[in-house]
Amino acid sequence: MAELLKGKAVADSLTEVNKEKAEQLKAAGIIPTLAIVRLGENPSDMSYERGALKRAEQTGVAVKQFVFPENMTQDQLIGEIHSINNDESIHGVLIFRPLPKHIDDKAVCDALASEKDMDGITSGSMAGVFMDSGEGYPPCTAAACMEILEHYGIELQGKKVTVMGRSLVIGKPVAMMAMKRNATVTVCHSKTSIDDFKAAGRNADIVIAALGRAKMIDAERLGDGQIIIDVGINVDEDGKLCGDVNFDEAEPKADKITPVPGGVGSVTTAVLMKHVIEAAGK
Repeated sequence: MAELLKGKAVADSLTEVNKEKAEQLKAAGIIPTLAIVRLGENPSDMSYERGALKRAEQTGVAVKQFVFPENMTQDQLIGEIHSINNDESIHGVLIFRPLPKHIDDKAVCDALASEKDMDGITSGSMAGVFMDSGEGYPPCTAAACMEILEHYGIELQGKKVTVMGRSLVIGKPVAMMAMKRNATVTVCHSKTSIDDFKAAGRNADIVIAALGRAKMIDAERLGDGQIIIDVGINVDEDGKLCGDVNFDEAEPKADKITPVPGGVGSVTTAVLMKHVIEAAGK
């Protein structure tokens, strides 16, 4: 039976560290503050927002909510972002995406100051991840994968890591972050041949699954004794939350595995607060 890499223990530990650092900043007269920007009433956005507000309260981070109508124009939204950029009391910004279809996502991301980008959506933040420039912050979910591995004492140096997925939100940045830790990384995606995909999955020491397809990673794509980080959050045919990994097939083969729910997703808000506190301390 595989060891479950539960996210709660990671999030709780990180929150304690964040809380201590937030208190130190407050003693110096700095209140770490996050701005949350949301358009409309998307249920998944609102659910994450509630989680972020709860984590902020636990941590000692102040939150300013900017909730706008879904039909807000692009120019109006960019104007609000510029105002937030210029507000020195705000240290970090989280913009819920995807944005409504009438808004150019790239233009909005480019409008945000990279030093206030807490979730790796700006070009500057991407440069920070891919060029190791120190600018901005990586996407919270990608960083959460690294936090889980670190918390459970799992070294990446010299390990073979297979990343399944190549999105800018998770796949590409987490591959860069693993390489920074001296792992040998293979990236698989929707155009990888089935045989190569299976071989890369089976030969890995660590698998990070971020394809966004429910239970796609089955036993044929996995080896024995692996560490599996499942980033996916999907709904299966029974209406239950599940990951990208078929847990029932993977768990008997794995050495360690993250559950879904209760794995990577539960760490992301703690990482978000970590980023805000770091930004406030600069």
